[in-house]
Amino acid sequence: MKYNIIGRKVNLRDNFKERVYKKLGKFEKIYSEDAEATVTVTLEKNRQTVEVTIRDGSMVYRAESTALEMNDALDSVVDILGGQIRKNKTKLSKKMKAESLEQYFMEYNESADDAMNEDEYNVVRTKTVNLKPLSVEEAILQMNMIGHEFFMFLNSNTNAINVVYKRKNNTYGLLEAVE
Repeated sequence: MKYNIIGRKVNLRDNFKERVYKKLGKFEKIYSEDAEATVTVTLEKNRQTVEVTIRDGSMVYRAESTALEMNDALDSVVDILGGQIRKNKTKLSKKMKAESLEQYFMEYNESADDAMNEDEYNVVRTKTVNLKPLSVEEAILQMNMIGHEFFMFLNSNTNAINVVYKRKNNTYGLLEAVE
């Protein structure tokens, strides 16, 4: 796994970087050698936010946590990622070696209440969307008017289907498809 560690408004010490390698090293046996882990640490007031994104082919796992100390936030992020991996165990085991995956789960002592039936996805509602050409700003306004966290639209500038979404820090994101 390749690591990219970024500090925003904070200088990262070598012992924190070593801790990142050690903590995320637990996941290396699950992902391929081409996987990329991006760790971003941001200092805002007296709070430290650690965001970890792991990309491996088409799989993307992301977790974020904020705490007073960056080590505490890192521990929380690793726990969240471990939960996501356990949740998607069936999908991962089809792609990865079953032995290394089982060894990983034995380390984390998967509890019965964490186990879900990964083979079934229960779709309870289907909606159809009338795609009107909109600018990104118009799509954000429309999303805010209907009170949703995301909004799918036809981008008038690119003629492509895009999604705008509201982020945790009251900013907005734009999803664009890449071929």
